[in-house]
Amino acid sequence: MGARLTRAFRNVNLEQRAEREISKAKPSTAPKHPSTRGLLREQLSRNPEIEEEVSRKDNKLLSLLRDVYVDSKDPVPSLPVKNVQPQQEPKEFRLPIGHHFDKNIMDVPKGKITVIEALTLLNNHKLKPGTWTAEKIAEEYCLELKDVNSLLKYFVTFEVKIIPAKDKKAISAK
Repeated sequence: MGARLTRAFRNVNLEQRAEREISKAKPSTAPKHPSTRGLLREQLSRNPEIEEEVSRKDNKLLSLLRDVYVDSKDPVPSLPVKNVQPQQEPKEFRLPIGHHFDKNIMDVPKGKITVIEALTLLNNHKLKPGTWTAEKIAEEYCLELKDVNSLLKYFVTFEVKIIPAKDKKAISAK
């Protein structure tokens, strides 16, 4: 959307601006150094045919120049160019598990889980490790066993422990 708008503003009065730029007076040649100017006058006074030769047009050379046709081709790259295609989305999806999933998530690709599902499965494994084994979690959530083992090994849910006060005179919760 922004590119279209920028392009539209860039192309407004393009021909008029180009014509104005072309019709401007062309810059003159750079001034020559005073010592060079004197040497040029001296050479031209000695050899007046040089000025004639410089200003004369050679019709033979002009006709040869008009006949020149340049046809160029890009060089062949040494390495073959690979067509880079965007990653294909997984074809298989599953519905999120649990009753408290995000309403915006309609389907989850197989081999992936949502954050809520990850917390749920970690908590279930922590509370009942006999029932929620790595194999059962992998089957339930359509994950690979090695990923589930890594998840259970390296991630832990928070555990809140309330330590009772030993002394009754300690600060009491109100």
